[in-house]
Amino acid sequence: MPTSFNTQAEMTEITIRSGIAKARMPLLKILLLGILAGIFLALGAHASSVAAHGIGNVGLLRLVTGCVFPIGLILIVIVGGELFTGNCLMVEGLAARHYGFGRWLRNLIPVFIGNFIGSLIVVILLVLANAFNYGDGALGAYAIKVALAKTNLPFLVALGSGILCNILVCVGVIGAAAAQDISGKVIIIWLPIMAFVLAGFEHCIANMYYILAGMFATLNPAYASKAQELYGITNDQLASLDLLALGNNLLPVTIGNVIGGVLVGLICYAAFKSRRLNPVK
Repeated sequence: MPTSFNTQAEMTEITIRSGIAKARMPLLKILLLGILAGIFLALGAHASSVAAHGIGNVGLLRLVTGCVFPIGLILIVIVGGELFTGNCLMVEGLAARHYGFGRWLRNLIPVFIGNFIGSLIVVILLVLANAFNYGDGALGAYAIKVALAKTNLPFLVALGSGILCNILVCVGVIGAAAAQDISGKVIIIWLPIMAFVLAGFEHCIANMYYILAGMFATLNPAYASKAQELYGITNDQLASLDLLALGNNLLPVTIGNVIGGVLVGLICYAAFKSRRLNPVK
């Protein structure tokens, strides 16, 4: 009797075949799809901030954010896009020797760059659209607060949070391969992504948006003043939001995300490894 979902072995087969396709993809296409994914994820992140920025209770704020944020990954999986954190699952094809480590990096590096470009495009467009002006600048102040919270995380905290985050993200990506219809894919993506946001874990591509948004918001005197009024943020803290702060967050979070994705991918490969396919030349 046919089932309404793919088995674990079939999910692993799909993940490996997807990795082979990614390894063969032309560089320009990788970059363009990376930009598209960065745009989708940033839009989901912004929508979640709009929904939650006025909520005072931390638990409720995270719940609302978690309910809205998954829109980004849902669009990436269904519409198309290359997301750095999900592409860490290419480790399955690497373990099966369908392609080498160089092919994996050939995908991950331009995807990371494309994701950053996509995030930056969205932030610039939001600034032009005056989209941070909700609540007389309260949304802009919230963007500054979120960015400061992320850039002030200790290295090991950001690393561990990044690992936990991408375990859940990759579970969502693999789970989407189990579903055989759109509604099933939406549900299995939405639940683990909501869980990582609710738990407050760190996602390097989402952080590109959040920190860039906070950096741009500090350039607006009204938002900076509102951040001081609402959250007691000082001038020194405002000045600390720069590219160095962005890098200090992205480094440990990105390393953690890679570790989490590799961990999930290798465990699934070892447990449900598929038959050998043709290697990528």
